[in-house]
Amino acid sequence: MAVSSCSRVFPSFECRSDPDFSGVPRLEIPTFGKFSGNANSGLSGGSFATYGLSSLIFRFPPNFVRQLSIKARRNCSNIGVAQVVAASWSNNQVPSGVAPAAKAVDAAAAALAPVEILTGDEETVVVENESCNGIGVQFDGLADVKASSFLSSDGSIAIHAGERLGRGIVTDAITTPVVNTSAYFFKKTAELIDFKEKRRASFEYGRYGNPTTVVAEEKISALEGAESTLLLASGMCASTVMLMALVPAGGHIVTTTDCYRKTRIFIETILPKMGIKATVIDPADIGALESALDKNKVTLFFTESPTNPFLRCVDIKLVSKLCHEKGALICIDGTFATPLNQKALALGADLVLHSATKYIGGHNDVLAGCVSGSEKLISAVRNLHHILGGALNPNAAYLIIRGMKTLHLRVQQQNSTALRMAEILEAHPKVKRVYYPGLPNHPEHLIAKRQMTGFGGVVSFEVDGDLLTTAKFVDALKIPYIAPSFGGCESIVDQPAIMSYWDLSQSERAKYGIMDNLVRFSFGVEDFEDLKADILQALETI
Repeated sequence: MAVSSCSRVFPSFECRSDPDFSGVPRLEIPTFGKFSGNANSGLSGGSFATYGLSSLIFRFPPNFVRQLSIKARRNCSNIGVAQVVAASWSNNQVPSGVAPAAKAVDAAAAALAPVEILTGDEETVVVENESCNGIGVQFDGLADVKASSFLSSDGSIAIHAGERLGRGIVTDAITTPVVNTSAYFFKKTAELIDFKEKRRASFEYGRYGNPTTVVAEEKISALEGAESTLLLASGMCASTVMLMALVPAGGHIVTTTDCYRKTRIFIETILPKMGIKATVIDPADIGALESALDKNKVTLFFTESPTNPFLRCVDIKLVSKLCHEKGALICIDGTFATPLNQKALALGADLVLHSATKYIGGHNDVLAGCVSGSEKLISAVRNLHHILGGALNPNAAYLIIRGMKTLHLRVQQQNSTALRMAEILEAHPKVKRVYYPGLPNHPEHLIAKRQMTGFGGVVSFEVDGDLLTTAKFVDALKIPYIAPSFGGCESIVDQPAIMSYWDLSQSERAKYGIMDNLVRFSFGVEDFEDLKADILQALETI
């Protein structure tokens, strides 16, 4: 089966030695200063380390050795081997006794003299390696160090993970290029056979992976502390593919009452067609979870935390322990939390899912979803994803990468604005109730305080009035857009009874807790005082 990205090539087997190359002498990449050419140098973000590729075949044009000195000086990032020299130059590290950069290039070329294996117009170099990472070597002392270990904050990780630490696109550009292609070619049939027989890392077809998308996936993995991440075409695509991939026919899942409506529809109407049953519990009802685990062979507990739209919180550490004791997996939809406010995997969850359309993209201009976790679980989801085909467009992947550069700044502002406005709304005489985990009267405030570093940028509240009064308040607002979605730079407001549940009767909506006077407000990054004035003025109209 084709692989989805270079960073995830063939994790479940070990490559056999290639008998055709048995007589080739082993070549070692020389060490220049502090940089080691050992491919297993810790560039886990986007690298092939740990997957046991026994060798990597680099193909170079004729007369490569003769031309290396000149060509490498012109653009040393175009050829993997020349990047070893480029790293040496950029750090002013040269071998002892070799001062000029040109001599360093010549020394590297001599040490890596190609061994002629194939007859014809090409020469082949076999470099004994455990990865196919020859790029992005800009840092000293990376051996046995995780990609983000020298970065002290999530903000820095969101900017540099998957890119400065080594990406699968050879370029000198700071920004990651968009690789707009539907397929990838092989120069010769021998290359294709090597790929099919697991001796060569490559992309094959756009549905199975894209270099731009891999960069975005590695960024999210670094933030979540995950072995692997899969990006899909939308958040719902991520949810549905994950559920179908991990819950077998006839299986049983546990979910919570408060959740995104389309997720509930999928669980209630589509999964039963596969014989999959569901138990629905209150997000904080631990007794109900224990009962469900005791009475059923539960495969997966899937919930949001915080939930949509009442921002209920699940004790992730506790429910993970209970589920694992019964052999069940736990997946947390952390869209409202973001990877900055909550680390679900570190708290014990097996998987964390996001609608990257929201905070991760952050600009109301892209649809995407992602799921992160262990390589084993994500591989299972990826296999089904390759069949169903909800692939993310590489242009969308670029927007995700771009959006993540400011994720920490946006979330910091949105956390602050939402908390301050929640406190103001709670004290306002025309607001009946406020739902926000940062408030002490929220039912799971202590849980949120324990497992979150920020409470998010969405506040739900009930105004003192009916459906039309609430609509009048919404219409009086000047800054936020009346729209679905949340988490972008622009503030967004919606009345769930109309926006998401208008096809149901008032009594049917009430079964889900959706009252006519409920408002969900997603705070953007506008000035706090402007937002405050706008909301207070709108409340005065009702």
